[in-house]
Amino acid sequence: MNTINRYKNELQKQIGLAHNNFFFYWKGRVALTAIFKALDLKEGDEVILPAFTCVVVPNAIIYLKAKPVYVDIDLDTYNTSLEKIKEKVTSKTKVVMCQNTFGLSSEVDLISNWCKANNIISIEDCTHGYGGRFNGGPNGSYSDFAFFSTQWNKPFSTGIGGFLLVNNTSYTSKIEAVNKDLIIPSSKDKVVLKVLLFAKNKILNASNYWTLLKLYRFLSKYNLVIGSSSDEEITSIKEPQNYFKGISSTQINEGIKSVQNINNYLTLRKKNAAIYTAFLKQNKLTFVADKLLDNHSFLKYPLLVKNRDEFLELAEKHKIDLGEWFNSPLHPVQGDLSMWGLKIDDFPNAKYASERMVNLPTDTTEIKKVITFLELYKNMIE
Repeated sequence: MNTINRYKNELQKQIGLAHNNFFFYWKGRVALTAIFKALDLKEGDEVILPAFTCVVVPNAIIYLKAKPVYVDIDLDTYNTSLEKIKEKVTSKTKVVMCQNTFGLSSEVDLISNWCKANNIISIEDCTHGYGGRFNGGPNGSYSDFAFFSTQWNKPFSTGIGGFLLVNNTSYTSKIEAVNKDLIIPSSKDKVVLKVLLFAKNKILNASNYWTLLKLYRFLSKYNLVIGSSSDEEITSIKEPQNYFKGISSTQINEGIKSVQNINNYLTLRKKNAAIYTAFLKQNKLTFVADKLLDNHSFLKYPLLVKNRDEFLELAEKHKIDLGEWFNSPLHPVQGDLSMWGLKIDDFPNAKYASERMVNLPTDTTEIKKVITFLELYKNMIE
């Protein structure tokens, strides 16, 4: 069996669908672009998506000259609802995005069924959700398509990378045709990625997390290393050169190893999330509601704080590896978002959350250290 089929088989164990429906890419956002190309997305078409996401998602829409149409989120789930989506549907609506946020899917069955009844394509943004479940079914199994990310902080990591799951098999041949245009990763791409994977697996730890994170962001901003996002991907609506790239053997081999530990990762994340929830409940602070737990795989634990910049500075001082998804309605872009067709004040919940959001680590083996930190600064938590 070749390595790509071994990788498919490992992924299939979690999702349980035919492995011929999996397709692989340099990054998860490239998988989304492949979907849009297979759908022949074009100028005038509208794609509905949450106003609380990563900027690379609307960029994939804009690259094809289509229009992103944003929907505000609910503050209990940080996801959109079917009722909010319906308010934005027009005769030009071609696609609705269902986002799994921090590991939580919401109303995916309702949204995908409604879309099917109204001849609209639905796509699950499962970049946070591989391995998790929604109402008993695997994340990614409800909509016409689902795309996943395997970048650094995702459910399992290949450094950078992503894949696509085609549930509506009438589009399989179109995806295969689109993929003929994928750029083959260079030898340099593979070597640099191997070095970064070695650093992550062998060098990165809580004590040097912030130092290495800042260095990585600086180097990737200027394209000196392979970054999760190049500077152009987060400052422009023009598709970068060599963007539409396929997966490399380095990513496939890393994926085969990493995904085999997915159940251990999920168990640890849920265990730590339960500890965070108990602490927040005890202190009468905002926590993830009990009714959401069955559908939450807790890639990150969302936490709202009163002063994010100060809280992050304190976390760095105490060597706590907090995250900051989503620090903007279109993470990580700050300020004016009109280039992407989003007016921040039109989405009060997304604005509120993005001004206060930090993420507690759920993959940590130092949970007591994190709880001690939260106890020290609980007056800063909402």
